[in-house]
Amino acid sequence: MLTGTIDGVILDVDGTLWDSTQLVARAWTQAVRDGGIAEYLVTGERLKQLFGKTMEVIAQELLPGVSKEQRDRIMELCCDYEHRTLCEDECAICYPGVTDGIRRLSRMLPVFIVSNCQSGYIELFLEKTGLAPYVKDIECYGNTRRSKGENIRMVIDRNHLEHAVYVGDTQGDCEASDEAGIPFIFASYGFGNPDHMAGRIDCFSQLVELIEKGRAAGREAER
Repeated sequence: MLTGTIDGVILDVDGTLWDSTQLVARAWTQAVRDGGIAEYLVTGERLKQLFGKTMEVIAQELLPGVSKEQRDRIMELCCDYEHRTLCEDECAICYPGVTDGIRRLSRMLPVFIVSNCQSGYIELFLEKTGLAPYVKDIECYGNTRRSKGENIRMVIDRNHLEHAVYVGDTQGDCEASDEAGIPFIFASYGFGNPDHMAGRIDCFSQLVELIEKGRAAGREAER
């Protein structure tokens, strides 16, 4: 159960705010082929199993048996092609309720984003959705080369949060929340199935209600 007066909500991206896997799969397939591996196919379902891990781990699992030099070159192409595809494609890939939900949350408390993605990916999400004014701070693996739990803790510390929560969709997100020492809220519509959680949402719009209840319970407990 969520306890305490929640003073910040930190969000994952893939599987929590949007599902970019089909667009990214198309971009990565072309990148891998242009990187020298002919007839290679990256699928959206495969990416759902990989997203949430660091880019180095994804590269190793996606391209086993490939030399590190070629793998690094291919992953650089993947990131470049992905960025271009996401920028150019006009598809609305956010989950229902995300854009309105983040705006509503930002009126109650500061909103943050922490992901295991490459540098620039969160900024692309914010630009594509128009949500940059509603998100106070961000961090990612590409910037720090640190674990998601360490990056969550970094955001907590530099924003002086005392009762933050993390919202994600995978076991890795759950473990990162544990590492950071904060409650984990599970987005059940995403890509994973964690083994424990402090709260659960079945659609993003439920997050606002859950945060409101948690904050109300915290205020009541302090009386």
